[in-house]
Amino acid sequence: MAEHCASCQCGGLTLKIGKDPEFGVLCNCTLCQMRGGGPFGVGYYVQQRHCQTVGPYETWGRPADTGRMVVNHFCPTCGTTVYWTLEMRPGYVGVALGTFKDKPPMPDRAIWAQEAHDWMVFPEEMPVFQKATPKT
Repeated sequence: MAEHCASCQCGGLTLKIGKDPEFGVLCNCTLCQMRGGGPFGVGYYVQQRHCQTVGPYETWGRPADTGRMVVNHFCPTCGTTVYWTLEMRPGYVGVALGTFKDKPPMPDRAIWAQEAHDWMVFPEEMPVFQKATPKT
């Protein structure tokens, strides 16, 4: 079993992950762009039962385009979103790429390509979906 660690900028919120993530997603939706401040968001998904939160956090939720909730978990000191939960994927957490101490592999797929910046180029071998990802 692999051990991973993700944390915020100030180190006040840490997520200890006891298993390799099952998959990674490069999301181009405008809301992920706003959450991370970049041209896309990248999250790696792992079952919540393999995660342990250390330190205080705040949450903020919003409905996705489907109406299902997305809840961000962020550090109350520095504001970094370390992970999120999705009503669409109960029992899982999405962990922000930039918060990992180690470097996960390339994401498995790109989603919401219809909202990507015009200059965005996806790796040739990466499956690209115009809207949401399939369930798996």
